Amino acid sequence: METNHSTPKSTSDSPRVGVYICYCGGNISDHVDVEKVRELVQRLPEVSVARTNMFMCSDPGQELILEDLKNGTCDRVVVASCSPSLHEGTFRNTILRAGKNPYIYDHANIREQVSWVHHGEAATRKAFHLVAMASAKSRQLEELHPIRVPAKRHATVIGGGVAGLRAAIDLAKNGIEVALLEKTPFLGGHVATLDRLAPTGEPVRTLLEELAAQVFAHPNIRLHGCVEIQSVSGFVGNFTLNVRIDRSGWKKALEALPNRSTLAAGDFVSGRGVLIDIHPADIDDVTLETGALVLATGFRSYRPQPGEYGFGEHPEVVTLSELLSAMQDHQRSDGYFRFHGRRIRSMAMIHCVGSRQIPGIHPETAGGRLNEYCSRTCCTAVLGAANRIRRSHPRTAVYDFYRDIRTYGRDQESLYEETAENGVVFFRFEPEDGPRIEATETAGSCEPMPGRHPASNREAVRMEPYPLTVTVRDTLTFGEEIRTPVDLVVLATGMEPNDERDLVEQLKIPVGNDGFLLEVHPKLRPVELPTRGLLLAGTCQAPMDVGEACNAASAAAVKAAVLLGKGYVELDPFVAQIDGARCDGCGACVEACILEEGALVMQEVSIEGKTERRPVVTPALCLGCGACVAVCPNDAIDVAGWTLRQYEAMVDRIVMEEPVAA
Repeated sequence: METNHSTPKSTSDSPRVGVYICYCGGNISDHVDVEKVRELVQRLPEVSVARTNMFMCSDPGQELILEDLKNGTCDRVVVASCSPSLHEGTFRNTILRAGKNPYIYDHANIREQVSWVHHGEAATRKAFHLVAMASAKSRQLEELHPIRVPAKRHATVIGGGVAGLRAAIDLAKNGIEVALLEKTPFLGGHVATLDRLAPTGEPVRTLLEELAAQVFAHPNIRLHGCVEIQSVSGFVGNFTLNVRIDRSGWKKALEALPNRSTLAAGDFVSGRGVLIDIHPADIDDVTLETGALVLATGFRSYRPQPGEYGFGEHPEVVTLSELLSAMQDHQRSDGYFRFHGRRIRSMAMIHCVGSRQIPGIHPETAGGRLNEYCSRTCCTAVLGAANRIRRSHPRTAVYDFYRDIRTYGRDQESLYEETAENGVVFFRFEPEDGPRIEATETAGSCEPMPGRHPASNREAVRMEPYPLTVTVRDTLTFGEEIRTPVDLVVLATGMEPNDERDLVEQLKIPVGNDGFLLEVHPKLRPVELPTRGLLLAGTCQAPMDVGEACNAASAAAVKAAVLLGKGYVELDPFVAQIDGARCDGCGACVEACILEEGALVMQEVSIEGKTERRPVVTPALCLGCGACVAVCPNDAIDVAGWTLRQYEAMVDRIVMEEPVAA
């Protein structure tokens, strides 16, 4: 499609506004008459030129803006397209390339706010009014300049699991000094409780020792173990953390270790991770001055409720984590897998315990919440464990009870196929007809042959009874009720976020309905928190496997390195500004500030030779929310880029019935 535009006109008043309206490939133009909007907008007195393009964010679309700014056709820009969160940066950079101030631009969202919710003439009229409002506001725009804040080339990573280790290493390699904080004496987090990773079979010990060795060896990384964070204050580039070293907890953890006298820093302790140090630090308190925080606080495994699938009622019902721990260093003997010395002739593995929970069917967690999300990694972990048992202990029968199997990762579907080929028997159930775990009646108990259901096993032999029976209505056999005697029931428990309430409250971190820390946008800003300088890494954000957690950690590290690399940070100038001539020092704005560590504070200032108390803005802390503007009795405060005068111009334009002829 070729660009449509009006002939540039001369406007009697400066500034001259250029309006650029996007078709968005039909997303907008299928419901909004874009050309009619352009014709109406062109009649507005401040508009010098109005143009349309199929994709205004494309290079040809940006070139229209660039040329009009360079040749003086306009000196203010309004773009009418999709959400500004998608392309605000794109158009500001276009204006910069033209040698102009990037804050002479305003945006009208006519996709999410118009074409996606309205149709026909109503959509066209609303689109015009939004563009007209933005045009009226842009006429009042003034050149602004970013706020430059000195930033320490130092980052703090909170959490010494795989994600924290990866983030610390990547930051250090980019020339940023790093403080790595871990609340235990060990590095490795939850991954350290495993012996191998599914589906690759990579030894966990090898992975953790390699990462830990890089951390120990890098001169830019300082490691602190057994840390409790007491307080966090400051802003991007200039955070202050007060932390306490829990020396008693450190000593207690070390005393529980076997052969502790021969251990040294960097040694791997099975089930715990890599030992940070054998001697607790002499200091109890540490103050860290840092530029950015990377949160890698990890997850915890869901703990089944008492009675859930027989958990807590039958000692033979265990979690997948307990099974995986028992599988470490397990030697092949007579073909049977052994769990804590007991021979396991058959076992049941149940998926989605503590994940994908449904109100009215599943019990709430201890915090009164349901985990309605999928934990994503459990299926692969179950199939990996089942596969290993069948390969190493072929006389142990394995039965897999699932709602859905989601081996979503690359090449992981082959793991499912391999598991089926290895003789694992699958039963599918609906949530309301989930497996029932009951003590087995002694009569008729028999041993199933591996890979075959005991009900059809003619080669079964009478022997000691099975302790449990799993009963399920199998949808793969059209709802037939299947009863399976087993020695062991394994519950594949999902992921839950670690309890970091103190940190969340101190940093004002948003938390999703699922309890995980909430990023700004899953696609546009996937590892960032709303407070600049705070970043997310790994499973504190969502269930992830090790590869995904490391990728997220690397992304967070790159973001932090770019942010701090120059030694200063530039912030958008949309902050509160105080007119000293109008301010009487009443302090209402300070009380209204929504931040505990206020962006507005009362200070002694000199006015005409007198010392008086007046509010002073800390730009790096100000959110630009406007709470202070609303309570000022003298209209002495404005938010730069969103002044009261600009709002008034927008309101005046809303009530305009028809565009005024040029």
